[in-house]
Amino acid sequence: HIQQVIGRKTSAKYSSPDSSMAASIEQSPSDISLSPSCSSSSDLCTPLTSQSDLFQDNPFFQPISNDQFIAIVGGLGYIGSHTSLELLRAGYNVVIIDDLSNSYLNVFDHIEAVARSYCKEECQPMPTMRFERADYRDAGAMKRILDQYVVMDADSVPYPSATYQRTSRIAGVIHFAGYKSVQESIKEPLKYYSNNVAGLIDFCRTLGSYNIKTFIFSSSATVYGSIANKGVSLKEEYCVHQPEEFIDHNGEYKTALAGSTGLTNPYGRTKWMCEAILADLALADRDWTILALRYFNPIGCDESGLLREDPRGTPTNLMPIVVNVITGLSPVLDVYGSDYPTVDGSAVRDYIHVTDLSRGHVAALRTAVSRRGLMGFRTYNIGSGAGNSVFDIVTAMESTFSTKIPLNIVERRSGDVGVCVAEPTRAETELNWKTERDLQACCRDIYNSIKLSKATAGLDDNNKNGNSIFP
Repeated sequence: HIQQVIGRKTSAKYSSPDSSMAASIEQSPSDISLSPSCSSSSDLCTPLTSQSDLFQDNPFFQPISNDQFIAIVGGLGYIGSHTSLELLRAGYNVVIIDDLSNSYLNVFDHIEAVARSYCKEECQPMPTMRFERADYRDAGAMKRILDQYVVMDADSVPYPSATYQRTSRIAGVIHFAGYKSVQESIKEPLKYYSNNVAGLIDFCRTLGSYNIKTFIFSSSATVYGSIANKGVSLKEEYCVHQPEEFIDHNGEYKTALAGSTGLTNPYGRTKWMCEAILADLALADRDWTILALRYFNPIGCDESGLLREDPRGTPTNLMPIVVNVITGLSPVLDVYGSDYPTVDGSAVRDYIHVTDLSRGHVAALRTAVSRRGLMGFRTYNIGSGAGNSVFDIVTAMESTFSTKIPLNIVERRSGDVGVCVAEPTRAETELNWKTERDLQACCRDIYNSIKLSKATAGLDDNNKNGNSIFP
């Protein structure tokens, strides 16, 4: 049954390098033989997306080769697992590093199964994927992992004590290992400052010692703070770390000053602080190329149904809470606030399909590699540019599952804003990326994932109340 599901043709298309891949450490995908009708590419470089005029030819550009890897820290979590999959689909070798504090080891097998099916259908080699269990804050563990990918300077080999420029087969790092709950950050701020901020500083110091300086950072729309309540889509220039000139929504030239405005919770503050640290790092050392992706609200799951949002503990994001109500794990959906200045009074967010978000990471990585040494630090909104309210989400899920979701209207939560919608033009122009999937696609993929999960677990289609959740 699973093979039938993952064997479906996926809509996304990627070209990839054609080469034999090294064996993986944890699980070695067997070679996929190309059928006679499949022609393999002779291009040994991962192809780049087209760029705007901002991105002219880089004389220092070195494409990612077939023996290099992308390290994905926190790569078995919700967004990390989907991004790992999209990187494999795009032909990149990946090493996934995760401490499993908010994820499960079997996600690695699910990623491998979906990626293998895709590569077989597309007549392309299956890239190498590896897993290392480690906390990214553990410098010793990280060094042991990174040591496996060091490329020694031949001139220094006879002299072990000699100083040499270390290089690595890890061509870039995507960082998903930050804590992410607004409400938890309010209750346990030191936990968030320790992991998100202090952890990042030590991690970057370790990466720098291995000359790994291409870095994609998971930021958040929370860095905009209360500016989000102004009722306009959020431009990157509304939160900057160096002065920037830009054109506002009224067509007027403005100068954005560095700093933060109206941050509403410790989680948002940690993300802003991390951005500021990374901006300073890239300014001090031009070898660093750092792109910070400001996520809005990812929902949905891969269309195979094998990857989904499945956190350990109690979920805090809206969609998994809605799913818990539909499946009978929770009796009612609490709606936090119905008196916001929005069309229906509930909070409005820019919801983005997690596959689109993951494709945004692939686009960001390609841009960072092609502009390595020339970009420095730059932020990008990763959103759709359209807002949906809590009640919109409820209505869409009720329609998809043909069921009624019981609601309980309660007071607003501390730290929340009423409206938060992206202005995605910069990512569309500079990364050649935009969203492709709408709210209905998100709900449909969640529906299929739950149905597959119940089928493979041998469960019926009823929730805990005995009512069918599948029409």
